[in-house]
Amino acid sequence: MKRYLLPGVLLLAVLAYPLLVAGYPVYERLGALVLLGAIGASAWNIVGGYAGQVSVGHAVFFGFGAYSAVVVYTHLGWPPIAGAPLGMVLSVALAAVIGVPTLRLSGHYFSMATIAVAELVRVLSSTSEFLGGAQGLGGPAMPRTVFDLSFISATPFYYIFLGVLAFLLGVTWWIERGRMGFYLRAIKDSERAARSLGVSSGRYKLYAYMLSGAFTSLAGSLYLCMFGFVDPESGFGILISVKMVVMAALGGAGQLFGPLVGALILVPLEELSNSYLGGRGAGLTFVVYGAIIVIIARFLPSGLLSLLERRPATRRSSAKSGIASGHAD
Repeated sequence: MKRYLLPGVLLLAVLAYPLLVAGYPVYERLGALVLLGAIGASAWNIVGGYAGQVSVGHAVFFGFGAYSAVVVYTHLGWPPIAGAPLGMVLSVALAAVIGVPTLRLSGHYFSMATIAVAELVRVLSSTSEFLGGAQGLGGPAMPRTVFDLSFISATPFYYIFLGVLAFLLGVTWWIERGRMGFYLRAIKDSERAARSLGVSSGRYKLYAYMLSGAFTSLAGSLYLCMFGFVDPESGFGILISVKMVVMAALGGAGQLFGPLVGALILVPLEELSNSYLGGRGAGLTFVVYGAIIVIIARFLPSGLLSLLERRPATRRSSAKSGIASGHAD
């Protein structure tokens, strides 16, 4: 019974958060942003955390989702959220196209290849009149129907994002406990050894990449619905990819709740710097991200959640030492 007490309290706090901060729009928006960041980072975690393929070009899928949502409104008059399935299909197709050659690369070569693809798409989008060029495109100025997902308060977005995140975490948990999860972890530990045991590493890395791209695209569509505007930088900018990587790594890449923990820390930190420093905080963001990456690489390569795993292990080892010394006496 005690084992479920803390998770139950945390779940209740998450569900009640908008009610606790009702009347404070800043905190309502912050809660929604944390969940949106967790969705993007959790999507990246499927391929980057479990499979060990560190993509720094996931912004390309995020941008596909955001632009698909705004394009169906601008050119067809549909609700922006109707473009989410289109963005997911396009992202899966793109992941299949670029994943076949790039996933054969390893380490920083794969990371550089994904950056190159994302930057190429960003440049192309800035010259496309269909996508609004460098100025970008905007969604509905006024809500027409409830399907436009245009709300004055951030509370509806909070619960929508919470539902999507819960579904994504459920899918990730199912993968983690299944054959695909075992294969991905084996590939991450040693791809050569996994191949020698009969694991089709190329196929499973591609599956993870495609699934990750689909959910990242959904995060981009939700971003557009909340903010109502996207341009090449906010859709395909490299900082979007860096945020996903840092959030997942900070909390614990390859762990179910690692990206959520990273988002809980990084998003409020970014919002505070933007609030106090305004436009000057943009450059500071890169400095903070760089410092976090250095700290993680040096002191916490497994993320913050690894600290919770070490404590029980330490207690067990201490207990065993005490028993052993007792026998010795």
